[in-house]
Amino acid sequence: MARCRMDCIEKPLQSFFKKMGKSVGSNPWWFLIAPLIVSAALGSGFYFTQDRLSNNIEEEFTPFNGPAKTERKHFSEMFPEDDSMFSSLRQTTDGNYATLIATSETNILTVKMLEEILMLDSKIKNMLVEFDKESFKYEGICAKVMKNCISNIILDIIQYNAENIKAVTLTFPWYHNGKTNLPLYTSLGGVTQGDTSVVESAKAIQLYYYLKEGNKTKNDLWLESFISLVSNSSSPSLQVSYSTSMSMQWEFEKSPDSVISLFSITYSIAITFSIITCWRLDNVRTKVWVGFCGVLSTSLAVVSGFGLLLLVGQPFVMTAASCPFMILGIGIDDMFIMISCWQKTCVLDSVPERLGETYKDAAISITITTLTDVLALFLGCITPFGSVQSFCLYAGICLCFCYFYSLTFLGACMALNGQREAENKHWITCIKVPSDAPGKSKAFWLCCTGGRYNQDTKKEETEPISSFFERFYGPFLTHKVTKVFVFVLYAGYLAASIYGCVILKEGLDTKNLALDDSYIINYYNHEEEHFNEYSFSAMVAIEQQFPYWEKDQRKQLNSCISSFESLKFVNNTMAWFIFFENYAEGNNKPISSQEEFLNNLKPFLNFDPFLAQDIQWTPDGKIQASRFFLQTKNNVPMADMMVELRKTAEECSVELLVYHPSFIYFDQYTVILNNTIQTMLTAVIVMLAISLVLIPDPLCSLCVVFAIVSVITGVTGFMSLWGVNLDSISMINLVMCIGFSVDFSAHICYSFVSSPKSDGNEKAIEALAILGYPVLQGALSTILGVVVLSVSGSYIFRTFFKIVFLVIVFGLFHGLTFIPVFLTLFGACSKSR
Repeated sequence: MARCRMDCIEKPLQSFFKKMGKSVGSNPWWFLIAPLIVSAALGSGFYFTQDRLSNNIEEEFTPFNGPAKTERKHFSEMFPEDDSMFSSLRQTTDGNYATLIATSETNILTVKMLEEILMLDSKIKNMLVEFDKESFKYEGICAKVMKNCISNIILDIIQYNAENIKAVTLTFPWYHNGKTNLPLYTSLGGVTQGDTSVVESAKAIQLYYYLKEGNKTKNDLWLESFISLVSNSSSPSLQVSYSTSMSMQWEFEKSPDSVISLFSITYSIAITFSIITCWRLDNVRTKVWVGFCGVLSTSLAVVSGFGLLLLVGQPFVMTAASCPFMILGIGIDDMFIMISCWQKTCVLDSVPERLGETYKDAAISITITTLTDVLALFLGCITPFGSVQSFCLYAGICLCFCYFYSLTFLGACMALNGQREAENKHWITCIKVPSDAPGKSKAFWLCCTGGRYNQDTKKEETEPISSFFERFYGPFLTHKVTKVFVFVLYAGYLAASIYGCVILKEGLDTKNLALDDSYIINYYNHEEEHFNEYSFSAMVAIEQQFPYWEKDQRKQLNSCISSFESLKFVNNTMAWFIFFENYAEGNNKPISSQEEFLNNLKPFLNFDPFLAQDIQWTPDGKIQASRFFLQTKNNVPMADMMVELRKTAEECSVELLVYHPSFIYFDQYTVILNNTIQTMLTAVIVMLAISLVLIPDPLCSLCVVFAIVSVITGVTGFMSLWGVNLDSISMINLVMCIGFSVDFSAHICYSFVSSPKSDGNEKAIEALAILGYPVLQGALSTILGVVVLSVSGSYIFRTFFKIVFLVIVFGLFHGLTFIPVFLTLFGACSKSR
């Protein structure tokens, strides 16, 4: 049996694409009109845009299968909330609330400052809001404790009279009022204390206004009115920042609007760049119309891709709004490759023959890059983040249309432009012009002649920049001294990249989902500045029917609590059974048997109804489950706290479950790195398989994979040095980076192995001469496609720009510098063909 050569796939594909090129060249109008009709039909999907929007932060930016979501379900079922005894400590969700932080340069605990705060508090509570032809105040929708709206601790302490601050001795972090201890650290920030716990001064006061669960529309109207009122409440002496439970969601939904104006700027830049780089002094050979059609082709791809997915009901997440910027760069890159190959064909051949040769040389290269880009994006769909899945799906489908339209619509435009060239017609007037005009003025020669070509090769004249790559850059790069310098440069690049990877931070700071000028940024900054000492209060559920009255069993439970308290970030424990034990001891109540324990417990719970919410009873009056709380300090990253708390709970001999609503968002820290690595490794393996199939040389296929790994390492490292964390936003871009990193190197590698030259240096020079300029054009077009995002007010779009910029710059360096040198050093990858 004859052994299959490495080009057994390449040859049939070349033959297929050559036939396709001839077909497009022979029937250009069919291939021009069909994509327009398809785009128009699929574009009707944009009618459903509003219906398909899915910008819920929890759904799209937290892992689908995060443990915290299961924990929340268990806590909600075990400990249902009591609307008549609201407790923010016991909420299993973020709840409905408005909050403000009043700050002052000086001590805020003065009569004057407190009077301003009390006046603002009164305005908020008496604010009238219209709903369903009726007016209501805060009292009508507030969360209540025993029929009274829940109040703020600091205002309760001074009994809503600023003068009382003179007679009150505040203690921090807990205030002792004789009956109970109040957590003052939730209300007072920037505290200065003396040798004791007595507060001497403070810089900030935080107030909360909790709303009961009910009519969401009504609650949202009140929250919007709160924002409107408080936004104008700052004074020269008192600065007020504010937020609500819906603020982040509302601010996040504004992000797409911030880039709408950038679309027109981007496409204007792309059209201008394409026209300028496709411009030729020859009025016949110029490719201006092809450049314009290249941008139009990518626009059709975006319309078709988005329209199709919207028609079939695919949710549209805001992260997908960055797709058009990326598709634009890729589509124009393909156009430059096709134009470059067209210019290498014989101008005397027929248009179908020229287009067939163009497709034969260009289509394989475009197919390789499209396959790698699309598969990398589709692999991103396996991640557990909705935002990543949406981006990858929309971008992947758009790229498929981009590839399809490049071979049909753009090819048809090239054919029509080729027909004009064959008839030696002017690019504007479409009137036949002479190829030369002896005796005419220079102006006439520049404006009214064209159609010149190299009389020896019968091909179009080589462009100056292509000549630069062939005559200067190629020989310079393949010189021995230059190769040594390239290796040193690569070593420095790799060292900096690895260092960046080592210091890479993980996790998405939720405030980055809002625009830079959002009011909540100021709130988060004040919260971080003045209320950063204490963190969340985690719930710990005892899920089993535990015998609290048995001393040996209590020792085990106490041992678990000691394990929690030994963690450096746990400040104290608040548990109903500890309070009950102290109560029983102080009142000589026996609790050593189940009957005594339960009989004395119920009267105790009547004194503190809040603690009653921490116990789940069986129908026959036994304790089914209960919970206690761990107050944490902000001296360890929150994600690390969550992991340590869960680990400690698992190691305890008692069956425990830990939860806090913020764990929903912290879960991303536990999966983002592993998911990113898993997706990338899978993608690299797939890229290697594609390269081995379509590039007829195994060593060059390995070079392409090497480029992927090297570029990804560089992008990950340098994005860390540029201040970008590894989160679901940057993960989107890293997945995209896998495909992008192949593009330039694949073009050069394929041209290298296809060269008939025998010497490795000559192969590299020829590859750079043919594709150096198109690769440079493609890189510049992609950067220009996203550069406007650098001035976006959204972290999401700025991150997209930063990573795409790094990908393109590093990909360009690999394609035009590192890979050609490495190929020459490791031997000619293919036999002369």
